[in-house]
Order: sequence, then C-alpha cells, then structure tokens
Amino acid sequence: MANKLWEKNFEVNKEIERFTVGKDRELDMYLAKYDVLGSMAHITMLESIGLLEKDELTQLLAELKNIYIMCEEGRFVIEDDVEDVHSQVEMLLTRSLGDMGKKIHSGRSRNDQVLVDLKLFTRHELKEVADAVKILFDELIGKSNLYKDVLMPGYTHLQIAMPSSFGLWFGAYAESLVDDMMFLQAAYKMTNRNPLGSAAGYGSSFPLNRTMTTELLGFDSMDYNVVYAQMGRGKMERNVAFAMATIAGTLSKMAFDACMFNCQNFSFVKLPKECTTGSSIMPHKKNPDVFELIRSKCNKLQGLPQQIMLMMNNLPVGYFRDLQIIKEVFLPAFDELKDCLQMAAYIINKMEVNTNILDNPMYDPMFSVEEVNNLAAAGMPFRDAYKKVGIDIEEGKFRANKDINHTHEGSIGNLCNDKIEALMQEVIGGFGFERMEKAEKELLK
Repeated sequence: MANKLWEKNFEVNKEIERFTVGKDRELDMYLAKYDVLGSMAHITMLESIGLLEKDELTQLLAELKNIYIMCEEGRFVIEDDVEDVHSQVEMLLTRSLGDMGKKIHSGRSRNDQVLVDLKLFTRHELKEVADAVKILFDELIGKSNLYKDVLMPGYTHLQIAMPSSFGLWFGAYAESLVDDMMFLQAAYKMTNRNPLGSAAGYGSSFPLNRTMTTELLGFDSMDYNVVYAQMGRGKMERNVAFAMATIAGTLSKMAFDACMFNCQNFSFVKLPKECTTGSSIMPHKKNPDVFELIRSKCNKLQGLPQQIMLMMNNLPVGYFRDLQIIKEVFLPAFDELKDCLQMAAYIINKMEVNTNILDNPMYDPMFSVEEVNNLAAAGMPFRDAYKKVGIDIEEGKFRANKDINHTHEGSIGNLCNDKIEALMQEVIGGFGFERMEKAEKELLK
C-alpha cells in the first residue's frame, strides 16, 4: 500500500478513509494538469533559492511535462491506493527519478497546492465560459439585426402591452450577457491571484520567491497575506459561482420565453425539430425539451452560490476539511454551464421567426399607446387622449395604425446593437487572458 503524504506509523481504518477521502480522487482529475503546472512553477522557484540543483530541476521539469502530456491525452489516473492528485504526481516523479521526486514539496503544503490548482483550473474554465457566452451573444445579435423590422407583442403581467420586435427581444438577451460578462470578469480578476507560498496558511521559513511563481504562472498579482490566501478557499468559489449564476439566470429566462413563444397559443417562433421530442400518445406534439432542460439546469446553477456559502460561511480563520466538499458542486458546474450555453447558441442559430404575428386582430389593442401619443402630439392633452382611445376600444371603434416610428436610443427603430457589440468587446478585452495563456505556454515550452 502506498504511503500517504501525511501518514505516520499507523494505518487508518478503511471506513474512515472512505468517508474522509470521499469523491476526491474522482474530482481531482479536473485538477491534474493544473497540479503539474503549479509544481513546475514551484520547483523553478526552489532552484532559484538553492533548494534544488540545476540538473535536478531539468530532470524534474522534463518528467512533469511528460505527466502533463499524460493528462492532456487522458492517460493520467489516480491509482486506487493513492490518496489524491498531489500524491499521484509526486509518486510518478519518485518512480522515475527516485528520491529527487520527493523534493518538490519543500516550502509548500497541500493547502496552498490545492489552492493554486483550483485557481489555475478556475481561470481556464472562466475563459471557456467567456468564449461560450461570446458565441451565444453573436448569435443573438445576428438574429436581432436580421429580424429588426419584424414586430411582435410586448407584454406586462402576461397581457399584451405595447409593440415590441424580434430585434428588441433577441437584442435584450445579448445585452444581458454583456452585464453578465462584467460580473464574470470581476470573478476572473479575483481568481487570478497567486496563493502559492502561503503553505498551510502561515507561510514558510524558506526564503520563497512568491513574486517569481506569480509571474511564472501568469497571475495578475499574489494573495499577499498568507492567512488571507488560505481564507480565500471557498470565497473564490462562491464569487465565481455568483458570476456563473448571473449567466444562468439570463439563459433560464430566455429559455422560458422560447418555450412559451414556441407553443401553439403563441406560435411566434419555431424551434429546430432536432431540439424537440414527441409524445408517446399524442402524435402532434413537439415538446421544447432542450430549452426546458436548459431552464432546469440553469435554475439549479443559480442555487450554486448558496450551496457554497452554506459550506464555508460559518468557518473561522484557517483550513478545515469542510472545504473539500465544495469541489463536489463547484468543479462539475462549469461543464454544465458551458453545455447550456452551447445548446442555446445552436437553437438560436436554427430558430425560425413568425413574420406575420400581427395579422391576428387580437393584437390590435397594443397599438393604443401609439394612438394616444399621436393625439397628444397633435395637441390634445394626454389624459384626454388616453380617455378617448380607451372609450374607442370599449366601443369597438379603435382601429390600429401599425405603421410605427420609434427613433430614440434602444427602441424598435434604433436598436443600438453596434453600441452593445462595442461594449461586449471592451469587457472581453478587460479580462487579460493573454497573460495566463503566455505564461502557461512558456512553462511548457
């Protein structure tokens, strides 16, 4: 049986080990290649302060690169008798290089090791989420521009209210994603700070060069105070979860709209047939299953910040094993959100729009405000105009004039999609993903 990094001269009860290890082996597979990157930066720093010889560093880096390739190719596994990813990486090094492999842990704890793994993983996933958001955003802007002149009813209280357009509807969700990306950028900035060197939360007697590992890993800065670096465990995950939840909220709302607009009572849009399913008993059914699943998955994601908060919110300063459980809800959440974003982008791209909705006279009353405004513009006091149009509607005399002309910023006739696109580009440019990508590429060179 392989030794644990912390093990002394007694064997832990098997049931206790099963309970305490939990799903860590499975979840640590998310972190494997990032554990390797963190170790590469750490040992490069150790050599610079005299804790490794240059030839030792060369051999260790070469072997770590081999392990990284194993992770990339899906060949890396955490063996049954190995506790976690950190132990597996160290064991592989020791198998290949002997006692030299045992030197990589000098000046760090598994506490700051998992902290840096989580941050490296999270910032990579945030970039993938941002990329997926941008793809959906582009689809929405494209549809908004394509159907900018197609009118549809706007609703308040689920009652027909005023004229809207598909340009406005698609564009509204595009702009919502811009605000969501601002939140995501803030989460990225908080994530992209280096905890390595904080050890178990109280630093090290070794003269560690934390600035060096910060630069090697492409972090924007370090978590300076070592106690705060440890306190950041759980806080980072919670803040990122809030950013993910805002995106999920936009997707869930859009999915509800699309399900409603797809039903026969509305028939505003037609979803791609491959995104719907039939009924086992009703041959006419085309159920919007994909959007329904997006709605449910995204509603679940909106509960993620609260789950994390409840796990870590009442903990005092220092590390506690409670924090391990956060990984169970946090690490898989990125794949679920990216999946929803990709599915939504596919459906929006294939979605067909009913261009003749307003042929139905049931929608005529929503042009009443246009008539009130026309009368007011011609000199009639607004309240008198409002009363007159209301009476005409009650007496069946109202005739809708559907030739509307809205010109102010953000209205049917002036969508400002170019401004929304420019804002999205500004937000994306503010992430600074290039620093992360350049640093990781240099480490692996």
